[in-house]
Amino acid sequence: MVRLNRIYTRTGDAGTTGLVDGSRVSKSDARMQAIGDVDEANSTIGVALATLTHEAVRAELALVQNDLFDLGADLATPGRGADEDFAPSEMVLRIVPAQVERLERAIDTLNEHLEPLRSFILPGGAAAHLHVARATVRRAERSAVAITHGANPQALKYLNRLSDFLFVACRVVNQSAGGDVLWVAGANR
Repeated sequence: MVRLNRIYTRTGDAGTTGLVDGSRVSKSDARMQAIGDVDEANSTIGVALATLTHEAVRAELALVQNDLFDLGADLATPGRGADEDFAPSEMVLRIVPAQVERLERAIDTLNEHLEPLRSFILPGGAAAHLHVARATVRRAERSAVAITHGANPQALKYLNRLSDFLFVACRVVNQSAGGDVLWVAGANR
């Protein structure tokens, strides 16, 4: 599917880039912002994986990293026609409901061993890198929502579930290393 013999092509030197359908857009286009934010989210997950030892979380994040490349390809492929057809095909890669459902199952599996929250938690502890990834995924979600001609609804659902998964993963990782870092409202007044 991908074959790169040369890294530079010079086709983007004027500030535009090509989409999967062959059209060109400005590198500052909302679609390109979303694709870049998804790439950054994937990179932050890679940083978290470099130090993460929790095997169930690691296994799911390996799947997630691959899904985020699918998601980038999805965002780089504008909808077809007035009804914004986001159906996958042999030539069009799309996020599909099964990918969202897999994340939901992973959230449920991890969450069943956690105590209910009684306070907001601060982004820290052993899961600090995962918290950065969660916040970056939230930004990617906001960017994807801002795409002028819309994004695949399944891609938006995936990003929303992914931030939920990362939140639960943070709690699981912190639980195995002393617990969540709890917010104490007004503690420093």
